[in-house]
Amino acid sequence: MTSKLNLISWNVNGIRAIVKKDFVSQVKILDPDILCLQETKAQKEEVRAALSLLPEYRTYVNSSKARKGYSGTAILVKSEPGEVYYDIQVAKHDQEGRVITIEYPEFYFVTVYVPNSGRGLVRLDYRKTWDKAFRRYLRNLDSKKPVIACGDFNVAHQSIDLANPKPNYDKTAGYTQVEIDGFTKLLKDGFFDTFRFFNPETTGAYSYWSYMFNARENNTGWRIDYFLCSNRLQDQVIESCIYAGYAGSDHCPVGIKLAL
Repeated sequence: MTSKLNLISWNVNGIRAIVKKDFVSQVKILDPDILCLQETKAQKEEVRAALSLLPEYRTYVNSSKARKGYSGTAILVKSEPGEVYYDIQVAKHDQEGRVITIEYPEFYFVTVYVPNSGRGLVRLDYRKTWDKAFRRYLRNLDSKKPVIACGDFNVAHQSIDLANPKPNYDKTAGYTQVEIDGFTKLLKDGFFDTFRFFNPETTGAYSYWSYMFNARENNTGWRIDYFLCSNRLQDQVIESCIYAGYAGSDHCPVGIKLAL
């Protein structure tokens, strides 16, 4: 009998803040088998305390070593994984709690909070080296078994992935040619963007909206949160969703359903 996994990713923009809103009730409605969080902005014990409101999940946390209250990721699972790995084993990229990998017999599952290139693109050069190292990390995993990688990739890959492409191109973090090229190379290395696989030409589908200028109300957004899967999983990914109605962060959850 085929089983179905419900997989969700959400940049929460501060776990301690979002749990004071409707986060827990929304997670219960989504009912993911695996829930990945980015930008938790808290130390490990603080994240675990906040997520104790979801006792049905086993929780794995990676927090920034370089700066408290910055970056950070977490994975919540109903079914205990075989192994859990933190970071990508490259010292200069492993200071900000950006990656967690869990392993099941059928696949590796990775959550990532990719570095933002920053105002004035001050971290764009760093971002380029990060993208290369992360791509190498995923490629190595993929050589062993299929990979599902989700999270905030901090890039709108195509012009249809943001509301205002022309004024932002090569000026705004998340839509520079360097970032676009890094994402393209990742796809060419054997991965596919699950949302575009099902919705190749859909416009107006975004996962992030600035808190300024009524961006969410006007749907002036960006699609920067993704589920990428190894190409050999194409027949098993049966649905890809953007849950734009879920509030509490400047991002909304995204998800896929996977048939095993």
